[in-house]
Amino acid sequence: MDKSHALRRTFKRKEFSLIIVLILVVIFFGILTHGKFFKPLNIRNILNAMVIVTFLTIGEGMLIIYGNIDLSAGTVGTLSAIVMAHSVMTFGLPWWVGILMAVCMGLITGCISATLITRLHFQPFIATLAMKSVCEGLADVFGNASAIKIENKALSWIGNFKFANNVIPVAVIIALLFMLIYGIILAKTKFGRMIYLCGGNRQAAFLTGINPVKMCYVLFMNMGALAALAGCMLAARVSSATVTGVNSNQFSGVTAAILGGISFGGGSGGMIGAFIGLLLLNVFNNGMTLIGLDPYWQTVASGVLLLVALIIDYYNTRGTGKRS
Repeated sequence: MDKSHALRRTFKRKEFSLIIVLILVVIFFGILTHGKFFKPLNIRNILNAMVIVTFLTIGEGMLIIYGNIDLSAGTVGTLSAIVMAHSVMTFGLPWWVGILMAVCMGLITGCISATLITRLHFQPFIATLAMKSVCEGLADVFGNASAIKIENKALSWIGNFKFANNVIPVAVIIALLFMLIYGIILAKTKFGRMIYLCGGNRQAAFLTGINPVKMCYVLFMNMGALAALAGCMLAARVSSATVTGVNSNQFSGVTAAILGGISFGGGSGGMIGAFIGLLLLNVFNNGMTLIGLDPYWQTVASGVLLLVALIIDYYNTRGTGKRS
């Protein structure tokens, strides 16, 4: 009886449904591309594409669970990568100091966004849109509207070295370690429970002794730091920091998080679902590229995918509210 009950609960979990969808999408593109989808080179391309979005998904996922969102993550990552490139190539600092400088830039932008939201009472999307414009302008100024070439063996190794017969990039392992660590933090620690409580009911969280303002600062600064790491990873891979950088991945983290079952209303979801959503998003994008779909239509399809995820989240949230 207990086993059948546990089995029913497993089947009802969002993660189980997502895995089924992921398997169907993989089979669909495998058939459509006559097996090209399963080639080692293509698997490596999927894993490579996941790296940048993984950092954004982690940060956005935690913010959405808290009940906020950051629309500046892409430009923050781009600006931070330019800071790293200048630190290493212009000022001759060690590669790890360059990454620290980039992370500090991300922390500063996150702190400013949190200040606008908590002290000046801006709506999160307004505050982060303003920060997006500022970072985009600063990236143009510091990047001189061109690419900054990076020549550093350590950064090149981080961005391009591959294990397992040249299939699994070391950057993927780093990204997955971050996903695992943050998943444990979210699911198994007091800090994680505080995030869920703030997202579910901010007032109730305050009455239990949690400081939502402090949590807002921590999560936005965490988002900024993760966006900076995403920018650094991309720059390390292509051996240059450009003024477009991570901009194209602006909404990818949000899409993956929502696809993975993190509720846009806050208070629910987790990193396991976010990881499956991340896989689903990258498999979908890769499959569309393999079948030769026009890039403009790929953008349309990605937007439709986000809309579908939001609609599903809306009905799930409404259904939960009715049952409550």
